[in-house]
Amino acid sequence: MIDLNFLGRLRTKAKLKKSYKDAKISYLNRIRWAVSMFYFGMGLCFATWASRIPDIKTTLHLSEGDLGSILFALPLGQLVIMPFSGKLVTRFGSHRILIFSLLLYVFSMTNLGLAAAAWQLSLGLFVFGIFGNLSNIAVNTQGVYTEVLFKKTIMSSFHGMWSFAGFMGALVGLGMLAFELSPYTHFLIVAGIVFLMMAFNYKFLIKAKEIKQTEKKKLFSKPDSALIWLGVIGFCCMASEGVMFDWSGVYFKDVIKAPGPLVILGYTSFMIMMAGGRFLGDGLIQKFGRKTVLQISGIMISAGLFTAVFFPFVIPATIGFMLVGLGVSTIVPTVYSVAGKNPNVSPSVALTTVSSVSFLGFLMGPPIIGYIAELSSLRFSFAFIGVFGIFIAIMVSRIKAIA
Repeated sequence: MIDLNFLGRLRTKAKLKKSYKDAKISYLNRIRWAVSMFYFGMGLCFATWASRIPDIKTTLHLSEGDLGSILFALPLGQLVIMPFSGKLVTRFGSHRILIFSLLLYVFSMTNLGLAAAAWQLSLGLFVFGIFGNLSNIAVNTQGVYTEVLFKKTIMSSFHGMWSFAGFMGALVGLGMLAFELSPYTHFLIVAGIVFLMMAFNYKFLIKAKEIKQTEKKKLFSKPDSALIWLGVIGFCCMASEGVMFDWSGVYFKDVIKAPGPLVILGYTSFMIMMAGGRFLGDGLIQKFGRKTVLQISGIMISAGLFTAVFFPFVIPATIGFMLVGLGVSTIVPTVYSVAGKNPNVSPSVALTTVSSVSFLGFLMGPPIIGYIAELSSLRFSFAFIGVFGIFIAIMVSRIKAIA
């Protein structure tokens, strides 16, 4: 159904075909929908894994420190492939890499449900991270291409589909828990849904190759400083996101003492507000400007996490997680949008640079939470991450590329 035998048919393509720019709005909207559905598929996979973390933690008899160490494997896999992901997308085309990597991302997700020991889960998360990063660079490159065709800011809406998928994944996870289905059965069902989604939309991905840079650069050459600072902002945001993805369920179970299925309430409320904020984000940015929106977003992250820390009860903690969701909603899409339009670097390489720094947040955030919780408490570790939102608000005002 999906032809992946592309290695022998590669052709040199410089930029978007003129046919895309001259296409009717109905066809452009179909492209936008297809790209959105690939964002949705990636978000659904990640949310499916995240929704079963508390269950898997209990099944494998893991402590907070053990879980923190194991969660280190996922971003480690992402970091290992990062020096090559942008070059692979540039060499083979984002549409091909996206199809290939998302198929393997889904397959590696199902294997997580088979883990019977800590080392097996660690290995599975490492592979999950590798194909997750490849999918991430490829799909965001498609997002940058599509934004160019529409000639307006739409990146936030793409990430909104990812977040909406997270909300749907949380709801599906709640249903699977209610029916007492195993993580592996749960993951297989979601895999089937994503495969169908890909089958109906892969033909509408933008088929383009990036212009090769005339100046040959070394594999680990010094990146553009503006991209590094954008990555630092992404780091602080993704550290906060990573904590919410990996630890919100544990926080509601162990600190809030939420009963039964309400353990997933914190994660669900976070995902709902992050999705809503991203669908509204493009309009807010056009009205108030990137800088103002990002500064307010940083303050909301800190306010939300501190609320959950100082008032560890179901209702205030849920409200706090909602604030965090709103706060992180526009930061990463905006950072990626600005990076993808850097005049000195191709979109996929620019996105790789920003992602490399940003995903250090995913690398360091969740494990640090586990280690701090082991030494003191989970509440104190959440307060530590809460400071990052203030850093975002300060750094945004000092970066000229953000207007």
